[in-house]
Amino acid sequence: MATFKKINRSSLVQVVIDRLTDAMIKGELKPGDKIPTEMELAEQLGIARNTVREAVKILVYMGVLEIRRPDGTFVMNGFSDNLIDPMIYGIILNQKNENELQELRAMTEAGVLNNAISKCTDEEVAVLKEKLALLKEAIFAEDQNVDRVFERDNEFHAAITEMGKNVMISKINAMVMLLTNNTRYESVKYMIESKRNQELYEAHEKVYQMVLNREGSELYANIQRTYFIRE
Repeated sequence: MATFKKINRSSLVQVVIDRLTDAMIKGELKPGDKIPTEMELAEQLGIARNTVREAVKILVYMGVLEIRRPDGTFVMNGFSDNLIDPMIYGIILNQKNENELQELRAMTEAGVLNNAISKCTDEEVAVLKEKLALLKEAIFAEDQNVDRVFERDNEFHAAITEMGKNVMISKINAMVMLLTNNTRYESVKYMIESKRNQELYEAHEKVYQMVLNREGSELYANIQRTYFIRE
């Protein structure tokens, strides 16, 4: 069991969090391990139990620790949705540079597509073809509906993400998609309203062809073309 040195500085709750997470990073506490009790941690760190309790509550909320009554508190043995929440809040509160968010989106989508190309099965490619057909139908429908096009667009990209078979990548990509939701919607709306339907469809058809042919040499450039940034 990991042991901890006494603390002699301010921000004790954050220090407890840092000590526990540092022990996880170093492998002193592994997924599924039981951490010391509140009393044991308080004694080892030389602080009050309520400080330890508050730190543990925060780590539980973040999905790093889990409480199993009556057994105790354990390091999470797996990926929790809660792990992503603090990242989302932090980015939302610091969206001072739209370009940085777009760069994050480009990097994430390129990685997701590359992962899909390397792992996809013929059956999954067939599903993606169906998603592309539904998107095409929405793009060229006589009764133009931006919401419907956007929904089909999301379904198309979700199918690509699923091909990668990586839960952590999927979670991070979902976070990026959430953060860029408004920007992506406005891009689709702009393409439809400016009668650039064919261009919108061809960009997605190109992505489908890349997956179909397992070809990623022009991956990043083609991802960029799907942004439809106004000039």
